[in-house]
Amino acid sequence: MRALVTGAAGFAGQWLCRELLHSGWEVWGTRLDDALPPGALDSGTGDAVRWWEGDLRAPTAAHDAIELAAPDALFHLAGIAHVPSSNADPAGTIEVNVIVAARLLAHVRARRAAGTLDPVVVMIGSGEQYGRHELADMPLGERATQLPMGVYAASKAAQEVLALEAHRTGGVRVIAVRPFNHTGPGQSPNFVIPALVRRAVALRGTSRSLVMGNTDTIRDFSHVEDVVRGYVALAERGTAGEAYNIASGVGTEMAALARRILALAGVDAKLQTDPALVRPADVPALVGSAAKLRAATGWAPRHSLDSILEELIRAASH
Repeated sequence: MRALVTGAAGFAGQWLCRELLHSGWEVWGTRLDDALPPGALDSGTGDAVRWWEGDLRAPTAAHDAIELAAPDALFHLAGIAHVPSSNADPAGTIEVNVIVAARLLAHVRARRAAGTLDPVVVMIGSGEQYGRHELADMPLGERATQLPMGVYAASKAAQEVLALEAHRTGGVRVIAVRPFNHTGPGQSPNFVIPALVRRAVALRGTSRSLVMGNTDTIRDFSHVEDVVRGYVALAERGTAGEAYNIASGVGTEMAALARRILALAGVDAKLQTDPALVRPADVPALVGSAAKLRAATGWAPRHSLDSILEELIRAASH
């Protein structure tokens, strides 16, 4: 089986390439240039990926990458994933997160209509698509109303609408995936858990407080390795035209998360809210149900929240 992973040099992209290689797939990946940031792919596994280098925003890029790879499965991860960055650049976000996806889908659709290529398209969205729901409604299933808040969430919802339309009217074998928050080694410190871990480790031997943003929001955290295993399982056993959550089903309040990080890092410190880090329009609670994914594929997470935090603390301590 041959896979094409867009955004393969990114955080989750590298973890997905590694999982696919370990599962016996031939892997093609897209990246902007020949640089491979530190992540899940070491020099050996990075060399095992066949790379297409270029900017997917270019008009012919989707065509060129698909023609080169001729994949059995296309995993579309390329895009702007950092919520504040996305919200700060709405036009750029739409170009990367929606228009690129539209071009990929259009080329797959044309090749399918010609009878020359018919890959499964695993379209990676986000649990952020659900937006604001009552805590009593958690964990959210796939039938929950999508009420996206912010440009990032809206762009992911739009991407999914386009993908499922391509399935309904063009027969493209789309599987829409809505992963909730995930983290692991290699994730940028712009994201909340790596940022908190780095700050906590830096507090060792000091009397300073742990600075953070929102303390009362509730999120569902998974290890990126569990999430990408879900992507592969859905490519192999998911149903085209369906959407699936990938989530732990467990909500953790951010203040409790920060205190757990401090305890695991061996740091005795108080929490301090920095107004500059607070998101004023944050969704209060976001917890997902992966029951549909489990039923379809047998997927189950292998990592607990503590094991995730311990792994990140070890990485930040060296």
